[in-house]
Amino acid sequence: MARTPTPGPGTEEREKSRELGALRALLPFLAPYRGLMIAAILALVLTAMISLTLPLAVRRVIDTFGSGEAELLDQYFVAALIIAGLLAVGTGLRYALVTRFGERVVADIRKAVFDRVISMSPAFYENLMTGEVLSRITTDTTLILSVVGSSMSIALRNMLIVTGGLVLMLFTSAKLTAMVLLIVPAVIVPILVLGRRLRVLSRENQDWIAASSGNASESLGAVQTVQAFTNEAASQAQFGQMTEASFDAALLRIKTRALMTIIVIFLVFAGVVGVLWMGARDVRADQMSAGALVQFVIYAVMVAGGVAALSEIWGELQRAAGATERLVELLRTQDTVQDPEIDIALPTPVAGRIAFENVHFTYPARPDVQALDGINLSIDPGETVAFVGPSGAGKTTIIQLILRFYDPASGRITLDDVDLRDVSRAVFRQSVALVPQDPVIFAASARENIRFGRPDATDAEITAAAEAAAAHGFITALPDGYDSYLGERGVMLSGGQKQRIAIARAILRDAPVLLLDEATSALDAESERAVQSAVDRLSADRTTLIVAHRLATVKKADRIVVLEAGQIVDMGTHDELVTKGGLYARLARLQFTDGRGDV
Repeated sequence: MARTPTPGPGTEEREKSRELGALRALLPFLAPYRGLMIAAILALVLTAMISLTLPLAVRRVIDTFGSGEAELLDQYFVAALIIAGLLAVGTGLRYALVTRFGERVVADIRKAVFDRVISMSPAFYENLMTGEVLSRITTDTTLILSVVGSSMSIALRNMLIVTGGLVLMLFTSAKLTAMVLLIVPAVIVPILVLGRRLRVLSRENQDWIAASSGNASESLGAVQTVQAFTNEAASQAQFGQMTEASFDAALLRIKTRALMTIIVIFLVFAGVVGVLWMGARDVRADQMSAGALVQFVIYAVMVAGGVAALSEIWGELQRAAGATERLVELLRTQDTVQDPEIDIALPTPVAGRIAFENVHFTYPARPDVQALDGINLSIDPGETVAFVGPSGAGKTTIIQLILRFYDPASGRITLDDVDLRDVSRAVFRQSVALVPQDPVIFAASARENIRFGRPDATDAEITAAAEAAAAHGFITALPDGYDSYLGERGVMLSGGQKQRIAIARAILRDAPVLLLDEATSALDAESERAVQSAVDRLSADRTTLIVAHRLATVKKADRIVVLEAGQIVDMGTHDELVTKGGLYARLARLQFTDGRGDV
């Protein structure tokens, strides 16, 4: 089941050192849309300037009340109405531009993260659950959308309001402005102190959300197993614990942010009340007009509101900084398998000659166990080679290294005498077709699942591949035939039907190298015989590697390679190996005669 999130190496240091500077990692995603960003900033500046002119109009109106100049008073009201209209238009324009900008940037971030993780080798997923990756792509990018598409523009607008308001307050009354500025340090201190705490709590909250997402993804992906072993209650309890832990972390964050908001708003508006009291005394003493006091108060309220909004946005920026850092970790993660800077071209056409030259390999998660220990093997073009041996002998590892899901710790693997590490993975994998032990069925139609092997295939070619894989019969029996939806992970199909879809996909690919990893393990006897005939025809003119526990599927192989503890312990045809005795003969005797007689 999913693990409890624990800080990785250096996490504590990152928590202490992370500031809003983490948001700088977003700059490469912002740069392509400079024009849109500049237009949004101009609209933002325009609305801020218009907002700052409103108090001037209010002052004129108030000071004109007692003058008896009705015509002038009407002009001031008309001017105020025009300003309000411009403010409305400018605000709508700013919203449209900023929101579009934010959606565009976050869409690019989501695509960049997905493009990165979809190309990572399996070693990447040994320590990070796919549910956690999905959480980063969805939850974390949603936080960034909130900031880029809203909070940053609001922050900039309020910074302009605060700055412009303070300047205009100074021109209105230097004495009252000085009093206001005395309040600023008292407001900034709780923002800085509590903001640091918010960063830590935000990261913890996001980590628990990712962990619970990973746990849910794992449990739902194995829902039949969970139910079969009546583990629903345990799964519910574990997910509930993670969700509650996430809630507790969020609650602490909310309380901290609420406390910061209470302190900031109280201090700000307490200052405004004090300033208003002093200003009222100046009006009574004829040291300033009533309109000037109202103007000053409006500016003070605008500045106070701006500061309060900035304190709110500060928390959002802290959360976005944490989310950005988590996404950047994915984007900057170095894959253990790298494509060469300069590709070496494979021969055309690819013949399918494969060679293992003193290959040693250990899985990253099990560095002390030799999965392959000094493998030397040469496979000729068009040859069918089967790999047999007990579980854990290294059979599937052979397949994974040929696909370059991993690289050998030492030695090399070549295709047509070219080291696989010297060829782009996307290039040489075009020459390989795989039927995995656990067939993957996508939530699409039967036709699209088979077409996955070669996207440009015609419907006729798809049907031919299905017929060759003994899949045509059950596909046509489905409600909509080849257009029938197979459900998530092929829930509509039996295990044998899934495997035949996977075999049809490999047949359609028509690659010079065919890899069969327990390809017939889920088939009944009749289907296995039909598929075996198709595999025999398919392998006649291509290099075929077969991994199998059921030795009946490998008896016709040109060569059988016997593996044990990551080493080749024997090699030959079925008859040769049975005659020799040893591990293969023992396995054959157990499978074909229950260990009681000759094979």
